[in-house]
Amino acid sequence: MAWTWRFETADGTETSPAVEPEEFTTQGDAESWIGEVWKELLDGGAETVKLSDDNGTELYTMSLRSALDA
Repeated sequence: MAWTWRFETADGTETSPAVEPEEFTTQGDAESWIGEVWKELLDGGAETVKLSDDNGTELYTMSLRSALDA
């Protein structure tokens, strides 16, 4: 199974990430990666990320701005 991130600006428009994601074969790998690069993604213009599996099922949405404010 493959896991992918979608990157969006504050208005919900899809954007290219400041850090190009690798191929993730587990949900844990995808989540570890986002935990390492979320500040760079936010600095690059992504405000929100969405994690999906290879069936296109969206698992959750996370605000990078909220992580900064936490």
